[in-house]
Amino acid sequence: MCGIAGILHRDGRPASITALTAMTDIIAHRGPDGEGHYCNGPVGLGHRRLSIIDLTDAARQPMETRDGRFVLTYNGEIYNFKELKIELSAKGHVFNSSGDSEVLLHAFAEWGIGALLKFNGMFAFAIWDNQERKLTLARDRFGVKPLYYAELGQTFVFASEHKAFRAFPEYKARVDIRGLSEYLSFQNFFAERTLFAGVKLLPAGCYLQISQGGKIGEPVQYWDFHFEEPEYAVDENEALDELDRLFRQAVNRQLVSDVEVGCYLSGGMDSGSITALASSQLPFMRTFTVGFDLNSASGVELGYDERTKAEYMSYLFKTEHYEMVLKAGDMERALPRLAWHLEEPRVGQSYPNFYAAKLASKFGKVVLTGTGGDELFAGYPWRYYRAVVNDDFDHYIEKYFGFWQRMVPSGTMPSLLGPVWDEAKQTSPIDIFRGVFKEHASELRRPEDYVNHSLYFEAKTFLNGLLVVEDKLAMAHGLESRVPFLDNDLVDFAMKLPAKMKLGNLTEVVSLNENEPGGKAQRYYERTKDGKLILRKMMSRHIPDEVAEREKQGFSAPDASWFKGESIEYVKRRLFSNTARIYDLVDRKTVRSLVDEHLEGRQNRRLLIWSLLNLEQIMESCF
Repeated sequence: MCGIAGILHRDGRPASITALTAMTDIIAHRGPDGEGHYCNGPVGLGHRRLSIIDLTDAARQPMETRDGRFVLTYNGEIYNFKELKIELSAKGHVFNSSGDSEVLLHAFAEWGIGALLKFNGMFAFAIWDNQERKLTLARDRFGVKPLYYAELGQTFVFASEHKAFRAFPEYKARVDIRGLSEYLSFQNFFAERTLFAGVKLLPAGCYLQISQGGKIGEPVQYWDFHFEEPEYAVDENEALDELDRLFRQAVNRQLVSDVEVGCYLSGGMDSGSITALASSQLPFMRTFTVGFDLNSASGVELGYDERTKAEYMSYLFKTEHYEMVLKAGDMERALPRLAWHLEEPRVGQSYPNFYAAKLASKFGKVVLTGTGGDELFAGYPWRYYRAVVNDDFDHYIEKYFGFWQRMVPSGTMPSLLGPVWDEAKQTSPIDIFRGVFKEHASELRRPEDYVNHSLYFEAKTFLNGLLVVEDKLAMAHGLESRVPFLDNDLVDFAMKLPAKMKLGNLTEVVSLNENEPGGKAQRYYERTKDGKLILRKMMSRHIPDEVAEREKQGFSAPDASWFKGESIEYVKRRLFSNTARIYDLVDRKTVRSLVDEHLEGRQNRRLLIWSLLNLEQIMESCF
């Protein structure tokens, strides 16, 4: 786990070691254990190292093949590197280190782009080919590791975090108005666009190649999610056994490390199951939980603090357990540093993740997390149930879009983005939404077809946002975050499971009479226990039944109450200030009206308030 950066002058100018070093210095938090730089003619590759596997100098980067043809800078972990090393050794490759970086380099030298389909892990890398004078950038299948790029005149730059581009005087941070519109529509970015004009995020499962003197092409997708109903009946007991095997395998693969491995332990099923299996394989394990002060909480927020549940599982699995309790003022204290590291807002309110990583980093460099389980196994049934009865694909898009465009009321966007509306109106949120589905089945006849399309959408968008947040806030503290659910074999299996093995009330919802009066939302759209059915059954082999059967709950702070209580003065001071930077972009009167609806208890606008607070801090920190 590291930080990477690089330069390619397409006009042939020599790359500056001074500029390259400045880039890696900006992202030094990602790799506090060492640094390396390579400059050869127009190309420069930089690296900041967080030592996890092979702690010796033999694993230093940038790394070259013996003949000097290929040069690598790489961020991530290839969990199947030992198997690939055996295969490559049989082909005559000789290795000088015991880590995965050299294996990745030799795999690319042997198979070229085809090597990408052989890697089981998380990665973002750049490889320069001195013979063909070509730079290749690539990200892992699921987008666990980020990689940004930009064109500054004739200079192509890339980095793990786009703040590295500040090393170049010609880079001027400007807000991408269309990106801002996309974010305020979905609290996320769906493809390569970011909040920064001219800066793109290489999409997950894609590579990009740039030749010296050539044009910068479009990213090429080498892998994509594909959820589909199986052609033949699936025996549930056989599926349970295979899921159990694959899950064990995934966790064991991601325990490979030359430093200690810990685990986030929320009190829920996903993190609990990972902890159960990991702790059985390790002689010693630490676990970490972030809880919340609920003195002013109300309603569903009263269940947000899961420390008692986490403590119980720590007792069961005999881990060394640590906790942190967040209070209302902790958001205010964290936000300046959080905004600097996060760079651009993504899904949810992320400061609890920031504190969780801060806690874990005090005791080690590696932590396992349960991210991905919900997106693979249908953990949010109330979302899918809203869109399983449709006339056609367009009808499905209309209904599902209506659910996801939930941060700003429909029809309010022209007013909210009043100062920049002439440019913002060029963005069509529903076209962006539809564009996630670059292709879809010619006929969608069954509810299962729509569920699988919903799972595809969430893996491409919501999960992508979660992973960006997870990476940046972990790396802010020099911490490697691993995601066992995003193992190649486990994902391939999950995508081919029948929807009815994941969702328990699909048949009932399909037969629901839309004209039936009252109670439908409560009965079907707010139920939280009937998702991930097969995963729950399998996990009951490893964790207590009451944990496996527990209602789904997100990792969230009681912000709705805090924004109306302990944090109300902070909200007013930041968002109602005459000097607030966001009012270069959004309309003051509209913001005041929307925020007042929350403060007065008329609407729950916690996501919007968090987003506006985050945007204000980002405007101060980054522009």
